[in-house]
Amino acid sequence: MTMSNRTKIPSYLMFFEQLGEIGILLARTLRNFFRKPWERELFLQQLEEIGVRSLPVVSLTAAFGGLVFGLQTYIGFHRYIGQGSEAYGGPIISLGLTKELIPILVGLMVTGRVGSAMAAEIGTMRITEQVDALYTLGADPNRYLVVPRTMASIIMLPCLTLYGDIIGIACGYFYNALMGVNRTLYWRNTLLYLELWDIVSGLIKALIFGLVIAIIGCWQGLNAEGGAEGVGRATTRTVVIASISILILNFFLSRMLPANIG
Repeated sequence: MTMSNRTKIPSYLMFFEQLGEIGILLARTLRNFFRKPWERELFLQQLEEIGVRSLPVVSLTAAFGGLVFGLQTYIGFHRYIGQGSEAYGGPIISLGLTKELIPILVGLMVTGRVGSAMAAEIGTMRITEQVDALYTLGADPNRYLVVPRTMASIIMLPCLTLYGDIIGIACGYFYNALMGVNRTLYWRNTLLYLELWDIVSGLIKALIFGLVIAIIGCWQGLNAEGGAEGVGRATTRTVVIASISILILNFFLSRMLPANIG
């Protein structure tokens, strides 16, 4: 349906129409995961683009996220519990980072860096009729454009999140160590109360966030129209929709995933 026709549709109906488009694209993409031939070269390129080239921004985000979280936890224990209790903040810092803060921050950063790039790249191909050329040549644009990006995003988001967990926890500890917190007690409490499931639940969130980022970015790119201005709109919508979706999904995933296993 063209943009001019969509403007005549009530907004609430347009929402369900777009939701249906995303659902169809998701179902088609998941189905093509298991069909050959696979675009290995494109898949490897996307692994590098999403994973390796996102390391600097993830490193900075996780580092300062861990420092800020360590700072506020230290202040809270020092002010409300008393001097010497700061060493017991290690589990709180680690739990908050691994389950909530790092998956969200990584998802938002990758949305801004990678999701927008997906929408812009595919949108440009759409505007210049390269997507139509794929249909003419008998190729499936979903298998060629969407599947490699989605698979790479699903794989790399948990990897980036795990990397961010390590950086964030290390920086949270670093700040507390600078403030004179008992290091032995800090790590003993952290290892005693932080469970493997806390880390795994954050990785599950990251996997779902990766799927959301790729699907929304590709969907906006494939529906771009109106020249360079349309590509710009698709890029902006990708960042906004994916970011809001991540924040909403994070709440429901936090409610659905059990607090612990066993």
